[in-house]
Amino acid sequence: MLVGPYTGIDVGTLVLMVVLFVVAESISTHVLVDVKEAGISPSSAVALAAVVLVGPVGAAVVGFSCCLTLRRQALVKRTFNGAQYAIAGFATGHVYLLLGGTVGVPNQSDFPGIVLPYVVAVLTYTLLNSLLIGALMWCLGLTRATPGRRPQRWRPLIALEVTSIGYQMLGLAIAAIWGAVGIVAPLLILLPLFIARWTFGQQTAEARAHEATLATLCQAVETKDYYTRGHCMRVAEGSAMIAAELGMSAERVQKIRYAGMLHDIGKLGVPTKVIQKTGKLTDDEYAAIKLHPTRGYEIVREISFLDEALAGIRHHHERLDGRGYPMGLVGMEIPESARIISVADVFDCLTSTRSYRNAWSVEDAIAELRRCAGTQFDPRMVEALVRAVSREGWQTPDITEPPGGRYGATEDGDAPATGVPAPSPSKNGAGTATVAESTSAGVVTGGQDR
Repeated sequence: MLVGPYTGIDVGTLVLMVVLFVVAESISTHVLVDVKEAGISPSSAVALAAVVLVGPVGAAVVGFSCCLTLRRQALVKRTFNGAQYAIAGFATGHVYLLLGGTVGVPNQSDFPGIVLPYVVAVLTYTLLNSLLIGALMWCLGLTRATPGRRPQRWRPLIALEVTSIGYQMLGLAIAAIWGAVGIVAPLLILLPLFIARWTFGQQTAEARAHEATLATLCQAVETKDYYTRGHCMRVAEGSAMIAAELGMSAERVQKIRYAGMLHDIGKLGVPTKVIQKTGKLTDDEYAAIKLHPTRGYEIVREISFLDEALAGIRHHHERLDGRGYPMGLVGMEIPESARIISVADVFDCLTSTRSYRNAWSVEDAIAELRRCAGTQFDPRMVEALVRAVSREGWQTPDITEPPGGRYGATEDGDAPATGVPAPSPSKNGAGTATVAESTSAGVVTGGQDR
């Protein structure tokens, strides 16, 4: 920008483009991307219009004005964003000129020849922005798993960047009518987008409200058992990892995540003494446990936005071999969402400390899931989880001794068994019950599902 040249650039047009870019960038919409937040704004349309109206240097100035956005943001972030947009605008402008594009308000005679250079410019702008953001994420370590944090997934971010191409294509329309109506041109083009942005913002706020409501229900379930703290949220995360690994749409991933959050909601109807029992369950107690999927379905079936999640809640304890509950479904009769949650549920159970045993290692848990694939679990879901965990890692819960020192204690008051190593699924000695010995998905003790 210091080098220029600025000859031939209309200063009034440049100033107006800067103002429009700052306004558009200041009202970016927050969207939920794979459970994390990202932003999208119509500013990219203004940036591409600047490429046509004021050329590469002018587009760089317009992009760098991102530093002036009216948002709470650290100086280093403002500087990076401004530099990112300036570099993308400058490079895009030169690509546009190289392919025969002209700077200034397009005339009717410029069409359709101007379309190809502009489309390539749009693709260049998107590619450069993606590369710069990717480089930033790599430098910050966001693409690598670290303790307490999983790496950022690329697929949702790529989808978001591709979606923004729709905004960028409108830049040519802004440039085309700029000569006739001036500053009103962006308003005519972007006003419908601002209205759509407001509507989308309302939907995002509603999604956040849904998330908060379901999280509260999760906490209600987990108050009944000290050892299940965070279990519902981890199952939700594991289920979402599997669904995303299978290539499901973002909407389906979210529905399955909801099902993971609420899969044990029916335990609100199970007596607390049964949930917290450390010894072998009686037949009546086990029958009460087996009712929780149906009870969960009855509790939440009127919540319309759950949709596909309802089937996952009701059938997540079914088995491929038909020995599950509540309906004894076989194979592909079991809804896909339920087959996903079944794997995520057991994986978290195995890798978590419970009142009746220590946690298993991630490696042993994966080995057990694979051993039971085809009889209890859908092999496709198991392998999807394995791929996701190997790439993103899995944060096991850190559960310490609960109040009263109940860890590992039996009904007869035996001493706590804190220090006893986790049982190995490959060495099934006397007294060790594996997942396959259960009548359904879930960690077992004495041959009974919990």
